[in-house]
Amino acid sequence: MPYAVVTGASSGIGKEFAIQLSKLNYELILVARRKEKLQETSKLLKNPSLIYEVDLAKEEECRDFFEKIKDLDIAIFINNAGFGECGEFIKIDDKLELQMIDVNVKAMHLLTKLALNKLKNQQAYILNVASISGLFPAGPYMSTYYATKSYIVSLTRGIAKELKDNNYPVYLGTLCPGPVNTEFNRVAHVQFALKGISSSKCVSYALKKMFQKKVIIIPTMKLKIATFLMRFCPAKLIIHLASKQQKRKLSK
Repeated sequence: MPYAVVTGASSGIGKEFAIQLSKLNYELILVARRKEKLQETSKLLKNPSLIYEVDLAKEEECRDFFEKIKDLDIAIFINNAGFGECGEFIKIDDKLELQMIDVNVKAMHLLTKLALNKLKNQQAYILNVASISGLFPAGPYMSTYYATKSYIVSLTRGIAKELKDNNYPVYLGTLCPGPVNTEFNRVAHVQFALKGISSSKCVSYALKKMFQKKVIIIPTMKLKIATFLMRFCPAKLIIHLASKQQKRKLSK
């Protein structure tokens, strides 16, 4: 039975990915910092799982983790770990932001490369979880978070084209959800003005489109329409509207 790897599997979207992939008869490799939370996730799965307590903000721990799993039969790699913070750039703690970059960008980048080098010659799936914010030109009051998610989208798109040009069978795509009802909101100190969808619906849709090999996956028709219309709007206007939206979060 092949394995599916899920980083950030201790809660939210990552936890839901683990549950739904287990129902599809994959064994799970669960990765996060909180071992006790991973154990809680493991108890919800129908198939056996392996638990790895890893601080993905540390490069050496990312490499050590992959060394431990490199010989396993892996069919799916969900690069989900990440977090955000809301506030004025000049006021947010710089150590927190650098940790965000380490997790959202550096760990995602490194694990994508390691996973691709292992899976490039087989029918396998790698999904990087970004955000709808990664499709925006910028996001005032969550500037670092938006920038990290833009990195994920841009990198994934570029690599996906390289894989296609060179006829690699492995799939690489990115999930760009809008608000999802998870503990992300509490960690990032935000309340979304738009109604969030359930993690179950988000993941179900993501997996469907992943198996169809869609590169950019956007749940909900409203977000698809919004991102389409953004193509025809000046970047200055989009940034202004994003700024107003983030200010609403801060005022709640």
